[in-house]
Amino acid sequence: MPKSKERCQQIREEMRNTILQKSLLYFARNGFAGTKISDLSRNIGIAQGTIYIYFESKEELFREILRVADGTEIIKKMKLLVAMPISAEKKLRMLSVTVLRRLAEEESFAAMIALNTQMLLEKNEAYSSEETTYQTKLYNYTAKLIEQGQRENSMADGSSMKLADYYWGVVYLYSLKRLFTSEYEMISVEDLERTLLKG
Repeated sequence: MPKSKERCQQIREEMRNTILQKSLLYFARNGFAGTKISDLSRNIGIAQGTIYIYFESKEELFREILRVADGTEIIKKMKLLVAMPISAEKKLRMLSVTVLRRLAEEESFAAMIALNTQMLLEKNEAYSSEETTYQTKLYNYTAKLIEQGQRENSMADGSSMKLADYYWGVVYLYSLKRLFTSEYEMISVEDLERTLLKG
């Protein structure tokens, strides 16, 4: 019995999502410049021709991966966290617990952080700009949390943006460990908080 039009569409969407999810991890590990579609195809176990059915080029696939991995969810949570009427130290604890739990449990979360950070580092004009997720919104919300902590005298002195960069730089390092090594010791919440807290 032939498949219905709806079932065929569902199969296409499932395959497209599978390509995106598997490619996210591959691009996070290899970067844009270090990725060839032929290598990607072998690594993710999906024929190169099948990939080209869904995406015309490596650039189109990568743009779609960046759209999927844009960090919108964590930015929304950061916005809510910053607005909560609690101390900055408690906010930092909530953020650190969530980030480290997700790093430990979700390889795709580690890939999202790694990929966004790589876009900052590569400064590729086509894929990185002042609107790159981890350069603007996430850093800005983290900086607001830090500024609150500085007013409360619980956070380290200095530029709130540089401190935000330091915090997320440590998260990036552990994202890479999660992606590239099979055995590593995850940083503790207390150690991550120490990047921002006084004393």
